[in-house]
Amino acid sequence: QVQLVESGGGVVQAGGSLRLPCAASGRTFRNSAMGWFRQAPGQEREFVAAISWSGGTTLLGDSVKGRFTVSRDNAKNTVWLQMNSPKPEDTAVYYCAADSVLSTAAPAYKYWGQGTQVTVSS
Repeated sequence: QVQLVESGGGVVQAGGSLRLPCAASGRTFRNSAMGWFRQAPGQEREFVAAISWSGGTTLLGDSVKGRFTVSRDNAKNTVWLQMNSPKPEDTAVYYCAADSVLSTAAPAYKYWGQGTQVTVSS
């Protein structure tokens, strides 16, 4: 099992930057692919980014390509979402997720954090 805790959310000005850590516990973290998703009020959960267990493969959603990056440190049991040049439309609750297979689909992930709110002000 993997337990996930996101943090680092808050209010950020458009064009600024924000880094969201997701701390994981559990022996299987190092073998887990990690995903980041977001959900705004009244909208479906949207894929943001994903990273393979080794960090060698990363995937980004079309809406964040060129602005966001994903990274991980297995020694620290942590994955990060770096948000550069955020826009007001990036405002959402951000979730990290874990499972054995790298995917852009939310149903593919078994373990989820509680989420952290990010608000981008214009």
